[in-house]
Amino acid sequence: MERIFAPWRIRYILAPKPKGCIFCEYPKQNKDRENLILYRGKSCYIIMNRNPYNPGHVMVCPYRHISSTEDMNEEEMLESMKLVNLSIRAARKAMNPDGFNIGVNIGKVAGAGIEQHLHIHVVPRWNGDTSFMPILADVQVISEALEETYDKLKKAIDEILKF
Repeated sequence: MERIFAPWRIRYILAPKPKGCIFCEYPKQNKDRENLILYRGKSCYIIMNRNPYNPGHVMVCPYRHISSTEDMNEEEMLESMKLVNLSIRAARKAMNPDGFNIGVNIGKVAGAGIEQHLHIHVVPRWNGDTSFMPILADVQVISEALEETYDKLKKAIDEILKF
């Protein structure tokens, strides 16, 4: 059996888990930068992943506390895909990635860290972003602070939406 090591995820694993659902609670607070909320739509919003797999890793979440795509109404389905596209456009503008991984994990066995609240991952990818560090040292290098990435993506989203 091969093993894949992701030691940077230990912060998330060992950190105390908030009571309640962060995807429900964060939008209720007036702390978008602190909570890494980049954009608020009518039925869904964009939030950065606090423990990213790559710089610019964001998630699109419905405000409603639902756990599967089959529970989404038409408005949420349409807006979530629009926000996935907005996330891609913002990342291209701010960070110039070579590609993207987009995914939804439904259920714990599928890899959902917060399985009770649906969220769509948008992960920018660059040629060579799996360098020797994760292979030889079991370490992933995130080369930019979350706050700096937040500012870049927020600026890009604001510029895109001006048109």
